[in-house]
Amino acid sequence: MEKLAAPAGVERMASPWLGTMHRDFPFYSEPYNQPPAANLDRILKSWIGKLTANVSPMSIWMAYVDWLLHVQYSPSKQQELLTEAVRKLWRWGEYELEVAQDDPHAEKTSVTPLPQDKRFTDPAWRRWPFNVISQGFLMSQQWWHRATTDVSGMTLHHEEIINFMARQILDMYSPSNFLLTNPVVLNETLQSGGRNLVAGLQNAIKDFEHTLNDAHPQDRSEFKVGRNLAITPGKVVFRNRLIELIRYTPTTETVHETPVLFVPAWIMKYYILDLSPKNSLVKYLLDQGYTVFMISWKNPLASDRDLSLEDYRKLGVMDAIRVALEETGAPHVNAVGYCLGGTLLSIAAACMARHNDRRLSSMTLFASQVDFKDPGELSLFIDESQITLLEAIMWDQGYLDTKQMAGAFQLLRSNDLIWSRRLNQYLLGRAEPQNDLMAWNVDATRMPFRMHSEYLRKLFLDNELAEGSYCIDDQPVALTDIRVPIFSVGTVTDHVAPWRSTFKIHLVADTEVTYLLTTGGHNAGVVSPPGQPRRSYQVATTQHHDPYVDPDIWQARTPRHEGSWWPEWERWLRRRSGKHIAPPPFGNILYDAPGKYVLQP
Repeated sequence: MEKLAAPAGVERMASPWLGTMHRDFPFYSEPYNQPPAANLDRILKSWIGKLTANVSPMSIWMAYVDWLLHVQYSPSKQQELLTEAVRKLWRWGEYELEVAQDDPHAEKTSVTPLPQDKRFTDPAWRRWPFNVISQGFLMSQQWWHRATTDVSGMTLHHEEIINFMARQILDMYSPSNFLLTNPVVLNETLQSGGRNLVAGLQNAIKDFEHTLNDAHPQDRSEFKVGRNLAITPGKVVFRNRLIELIRYTPTTETVHETPVLFVPAWIMKYYILDLSPKNSLVKYLLDQGYTVFMISWKNPLASDRDLSLEDYRKLGVMDAIRVALEETGAPHVNAVGYCLGGTLLSIAAACMARHNDRRLSSMTLFASQVDFKDPGELSLFIDESQITLLEAIMWDQGYLDTKQMAGAFQLLRSNDLIWSRRLNQYLLGRAEPQNDLMAWNVDATRMPFRMHSEYLRKLFLDNELAEGSYCIDDQPVALTDIRVPIFSVGTVTDHVAPWRSTFKIHLVADTEVTYLLTTGGHNAGVVSPPGQPRRSYQVATTQHHDPYVDPDIWQARTPRHEGSWWPEWERWLRRRSGKHIAPPPFGNILYDAPGKYVLQP
């Protein structure tokens, strides 16, 4: 049976049991030189992952034991929690009496949910007994937060895991999730004669059938790629094993000399940046006179298991830069990276700077992290035990499946993405609303085994990029080598790349950085066309010699502007895009946009 080739430039070490093994990539070793026990370990971990929704039970168990032991040996914490429990019960009893007596003072003593918690906003929750039920739940939530935080001696990572798991359990048993304790559902049931429950049962049966048939979520959507999504005219001008490069048709008589190249994340399809014509960033730039290129990533199969992070840099970013400049004849390109694409672009830019490659005019990062120390709640799923489990699953399959990734992201916002959806569809019997952004959101892609393992270990776990130890061709690359101006966008409620994490670009870059913070989340904050209501942003530029400013101080000091941030970025981009010229003719044309890779299921 054919063995997998060793990755080039990776240090190897000898092992009496495993033969030859790669130090930097422990699972990428010749599998057929391993003892039977090693294969059994992977098989066992793979099955465990399938039974536990790809969450390592060992990681959770270690966190639980850490919490339990430290609480057990902290009498002061126990006393604090006992005192707090008595105080909460007393306060809840007082509130119940005040409500029973119709005392207006009750509203002043009630617990106010967090701004993002919309479960109890309906006026029906202010009626007895539902106000008492919801207040009891909110007080329990507060108590458990105190019980799972600030435990002396407990590791921070374990504390975050226990706090997160406590929240998940509480969210599961929220009174808003059940018929008899949710006044909104009871009112709807009485008014409709139970039709909402019948419709909810039908919705549940449909979902169950789709799960059994393994139907793609987009098959149920009225939004389709090439029909009403990703319809900006263009041509695929390049294709390799990993990408198709789309060049869009200009819409103006003249264009800026320097083209714009988008490097989207490969965890989802590229067309988040080209949804419908009304909110397409691609179309917006075309109408402002830019030549726009877009990388469309392949959706990997099991045969692509050996694709590495370096392959993504070479076959993705570097090939796209080369072709974009060949197509236009321009000496430079303005490169834009979104999420993981921004991280990859930063690696490529640092490597280019090391080799004095001056083909970049500027670099823009949308909700992208380059420093993964304290990267937010997503780090809850990243430790040695969790990564080992994921590697076993990916080794078995050759990739990490879309459903396996979606679960982690849904847990980060379980109230919005899990429980509120079940409430609306199964208890209220409402059809799931459809829009272009939601249709894109379910159109995920797979992650090849080797690349994803390298990403988790080298970037997320070891933070090699920020610490200057990430190697290309056996030499580390440094973000401080980048000299082109950087425009970085963070979004206020981002749960994937928290804005304070993206703000760390100021700490690792030694060049001019313009940082923009906008309202919205990881996706909706980026898709922010002019004219949308309730949008605002803050922006400020820092020179490389300016002193560092803490993100919270920066947020407090920086003026706020109403409206979309797109025009602000376009003005910044315009100053780095050269003179106006006639649109360069298309060179190599393979077929029409949106291409073939984006249509892969």
